[in-house]
Amino acid sequence: MSVATSETFTAESPILPAGPFEPAEREAVYRAIHSRRDVRSQFTPRPIDEATLRRLLMAAHHAPSVGLSQPWNFIVIRSDEVKARAHAAFARASAEACAMFPEAQRPLYSALKLEGILQAPVNLCVTCDHSRGGPVVLGRTHQPEMDLFSTVCAVQNLWLAARAEGIGVGWVSIFHREDLRDILGLPDHVSPVAWLCLGHVDELYAEPELQVRGWTRRLPLDDLIYHEGWGQNAG
Repeated sequence: MSVATSETFTAESPILPAGPFEPAEREAVYRAIHSRRDVRSQFTPRPIDEATLRRLLMAAHHAPSVGLSQPWNFIVIRSDEVKARAHAAFARASAEACAMFPEAQRPLYSALKLEGILQAPVNLCVTCDHSRGGPVVLGRTHQPEMDLFSTVCAVQNLWLAARAEGIGVGWVSIFHREDLRDILGLPDHVSPVAWLCLGHVDELYAEPELQVRGWTRRLPLDDLIYHEGWGQNAG
């Protein structure tokens, strides 16, 4: 069974079959979800070819967005100078973050590698243009933050596609937003949502790295499911 793409459909045949995937295809989707990792230290120096990067960006661009507003832009960064500025901004923010945790946790925090900015061949900043779609956007009339949520969907699409391509992705969030605005020259109506490090990887942790290192653990799913209202367990 072939997998349909956006190029498969025309104005004469706009319908997409909605049945389940074949078992092997379905398992591949779940494999990408369950084996996706936040990569910080396993990047190899092999460059990402342009065709692969284009496929990843196309996957991101096919994310759901409220009102089909597509508020994202993708800033591809390969420059050592820009990476160095971003790394310096991260280092400043990370030192501040370390001091926010209880003293007993600070040694472990300092031992964690929380970014791969300089090691990753490609850095990518995914932004949200709050003006995209005009002053009134379908679906944002009562929840204006939906443009940010839409942009995060684009990040997740890219992350899962990258896993399928053997590309590691690490999301670096320890920044002052204004530092990123300054480094990338972002206008006021555009917010940086995700700074991502991308590169080939040969191996991944079997479990999330923060779990392996003892920082936290995955919560049991059953503890997170309620029925018909907050805090209501199945009867």
